[in-house]
Amino acid sequence: MRSSRMEIRPVTFTAILVCASIMGQASRAVPAAAAQAQSNAYTTWSVTIVLPPRVMAGHPATLAVFGVDGKLAAGVAVTIVDGQTVTTDGTGRATFTAPAAHDYMLAKASGASAAALVDPATGASEPVATTVQPVISLRDRFWVCSPGLRGEAGADSVWINGQPALVLAASPECLVAIPGSKVEAGPATLRIDSPGTTASVKSTLVDLSFDAPEPAPLPGKKSRLAVRVRGTGEKLGLVVDNLTPNVLKFAAGDSQEVLTKGGEQNVAMIEVRAVRSGDFSFRARLIPPPDTSIAWRYLWAAAALAPQERQGDIRELAKRVGRKPKEVPNVRAEVAKMAGETIDGDYRTLLSAAWASL
Repeated sequence: MRSSRMEIRPVTFTAILVCASIMGQASRAVPAAAAQAQSNAYTTWSVTIVLPPRVMAGHPATLAVFGVDGKLAAGVAVTIVDGQTVTTDGTGRATFTAPAAHDYMLAKASGASAAALVDPATGASEPVATTVQPVISLRDRFWVCSPGLRGEAGADSVWINGQPALVLAASPECLVAIPGSKVEAGPATLRIDSPGTTASVKSTLVDLSFDAPEPAPLPGKKSRLAVRVRGTGEKLGLVVDNLTPNVLKFAAGDSQEVLTKGGEQNVAMIEVRAVRSGDFSFRARLIPPPDTSIAWRYLWAAAALAPQERQGDIRELAKRVGRKPKEVPNVRAEVAKMAGETIDGDYRTLLSAAWASL
């Protein structure tokens, strides 16, 4: 049994800086958004496309589209790299046939794009065991790869400690889901059900939250922002994005990678500086363990689309990833720099996919 209507909570926490002469006070309460699809101009002018990380050539797969409001969006036309166009249904999802002409695919809608790897249409492509991200955020999407999955997301079910998760995207190899609102932080058992197959795998769920900056932000003054992890004492890598840099600045850039200190008080600190009075908000997400095999494939694909003078550089990065695992952090930084210097397009989408795998 699976639920197609479920609460989805954005990974955004909002705090209020009242004015320059009054101490700021933080509020961690964020209204939850229901997962029902809505089709209007507000939900579709800026979208996020969710694909399974791997699809099987010539087989069905399902994608999902979120609007700018964080809700699944119906009625969004999505173009697949081989010329297919599909439109999301009332659940914000659409089923398509994975292309067979390339070893990767792109999906595009409303100026957004996303990439997935395409594996051969043979049984050898199917995973031999069930794998999942070792750490999952309660407020974000996660992937599961497993034998026996269906490309139609409605046929796959995921349960976390007995609570249903919402399956967003799927292929015969992998799916993407988001935890339900009743799931709690801590050790977790995931059960994956598809017609004719059932699998179980372990993971850890964490809750990411922010404390109010201390001392309270005042324009021109420095403060420290605490990002807290609940659910594990393991040191975790996080990306923290400043969504309102015109109100509050991060000292080391408005998208900052941090490592929590681990232990009972599992926290990372970020130095911030208030610029002016106003509302400010942040977003935190996990940095998953690197998958160099996926990064290698995306880098080689990106090299084929790169300007001629950069093709050799990108192929060399791919070789470094394959030969020297210790080089991964340096390669990740170089790929991020390349993507930041590149205008939107297929080349940048592939670089971003490689970066996300590192």
